[in-house]
Amino acid sequence: MGQSISLIGTWMQRLAIGWLAYKLKESALILGVVEFSGQIPTLFLTSLGGVAADSYNKHRILIITQALAMLQALVLAILVISDNITILLLMTLNICLGIINSLDMPTRQAFLIEMIDNKDDLSNAIALNSSMVHFARLAGPTLAGFIVAASGEGMCFLINALSYIAVIVSLLLMKTTPRVTPKKTSAWLQLKDGFHYAFGFPPIKYLILMLSIVSLTAIPYMVLMPIFAKDILHGGPRTLGFLMGSAGTGALIGAFYLASRKNIVGLGRIIAAATFLLGAALTAFSFSRTMWLSQGLILLAGLGMMIHLAASNTILQTIVSDDMRGRVMSLYTTAFMGIAPLGSLLAGSVANKIGAPATLAIEGSICIVAAAAFAYKLPALKILARPVYVEKGIIPPIESALQSVSELSVPPEN
Repeated sequence: MGQSISLIGTWMQRLAIGWLAYKLKESALILGVVEFSGQIPTLFLTSLGGVAADSYNKHRILIITQALAMLQALVLAILVISDNITILLLMTLNICLGIINSLDMPTRQAFLIEMIDNKDDLSNAIALNSSMVHFARLAGPTLAGFIVAASGEGMCFLINALSYIAVIVSLLLMKTTPRVTPKKTSAWLQLKDGFHYAFGFPPIKYLILMLSIVSLTAIPYMVLMPIFAKDILHGGPRTLGFLMGSAGTGALIGAFYLASRKNIVGLGRIIAAATFLLGAALTAFSFSRTMWLSQGLILLAGLGMMIHLAASNTILQTIVSDDMRGRVMSLYTTAFMGIAPLGSLLAGSVANKIGAPATLAIEGSICIVAAAAFAYKLPALKILARPVYVEKGIIPPIESALQSVSELSVPPEN
């Protein structure tokens, strides 16, 4: 509940930053650059954050990172309310938050398993976590749209700063048994071991590669939303809030769907289908010029994106060994959040030349192709992952053997 309150503030800040950047410099390129500045630290630093998560107390790390994020939001609020904000200061504070998130996100992903007594509940817990995130994604932008229209962007940043109190208090009240792996080698060697482990096992490798493609091409659609809200649909901050809220509604529906599932069997096919839905919805959205149709399509895009992210997270959390969890989840975070700034910068640059609708149509089409490629590789990946599922008790050995025999016609790749 504490994190839910905090995340509503986070999504309010995210919308307000985009609107403020576009108001200061009405440029698609500047929108991409501002988004790039906030996420680029995750590309280079998140892997080190994963090493820290595997080596130190995750609970303490999260308390520190949340306190620093609160300070960043407070400074941003003061600068905006006092009318001293500039694009350069906005980018600088975004970079600071990106550095904080580089440590916070992989630690939070790895900490999830420490809050669960029964690993059979993992997929439901991840879906519940995703429900929380995307409920905030629904409520935050919608509230922010009205608050920006009534009181300005600074109030959104101040509310976000205050919202961190809830999650910090929750963390301080929490009692868990820390699972810390003592550091046996240097950070560089631990980092190297994590890369070899992840990319040496095809199911993990292809999940991360698939996520990277989606992060480069589809997830940056959010950075173009102010352009669609203002120039394509001829609205204002409320229009932007409704669009972002529709995406959050779709994501929340996807989270409820995953939470209702009893196990992870079949999630590979769901990832392929969700990625196809995401690409198709974004492509269709790029051609829409009416608000009701745009909201419906962006809802489907949010549904596809959420299912893709949460299902990938669930599979990775299930098949990874505990001593590598922080490092593998740092790669997940890098693929999710670290590649996205490159996509934001690319989307802003391309949109500046050919327009936002054409840019989004191209990116959606790439997602559709990626979904087809992943579906083609899926049978071989399932065979390679099945022994891990059997070892963890997810699939009974007899059922596994029968299914493996039925799939022998699909040769696994080395």
